[in-house]
Amino acid sequence: MSALTVQHEPGSGDGWEEIVRFWQETDWSEGWKVEIIEGIVTVAPPPTGNHSLIAAKLTACLQPVIPGDWSLHQTLGVEIPAKSGLYIPDLLIAPDAVVTGSPFIPAAEAELVVEITSPYNAKHDRIKKLAGYAQAGVPLYLLIDAFAPLGPTLTLHGEPRGDLYRVLHVGKFGEPFHLPAPFDVDVDTSSFPTPDGS
Repeated sequence: MSALTVQHEPGSGDGWEEIVRFWQETDWSEGWKVEIIEGIVTVAPPPTGNHSLIAAKLTACLQPVIPGDWSLHQTLGVEIPAKSGLYIPDLLIAPDAVVTGSPFIPAAEAELVVEITSPYNAKHDRIKKLAGYAQAGVPLYLLIDAFAPLGPTLTLHGEPRGDLYRVLHVGKFGEPFHLPAPFDVDVDTSSFPTPDGS
């Protein structure tokens, strides 16, 4: 199953404001991931068990090492107006002070965003979201790509400049993967499930 895109016909108001209002006011199916990527509302089915297991394992690893006034979120979105985007990362770490009653925060306020690919969203995570997070100045973007062409990998991106990141570290599932300061933790990926079950 692939992600669906929803074409929104703009009216007479500001296009970005209308798309956000459409995103907020539409009654989406519960559990589905609804984002705005390059000005298009994108709807993806709920994640698989493998996807959720990777998120849970990474959460357990990160929770003990984040500062007490930061929190880890799985449903908080980030706003990237320069790219006409509202993304909902699979995991996001941000200072508590920037989290408000809104369903999203400015992306630049995030300390780390994590995307875990699914068959229907891998292209967005690898290309469009990578550029959006870099443009917004998110300092660290971790892409966990179980569907990478050369096998399941983790790629840590950092030092954003414009739409680009520098690749800081690449590893394979099953190998220890180090996240640098402010986390300074080794992620045990040996229990990360792969699409083929290995």
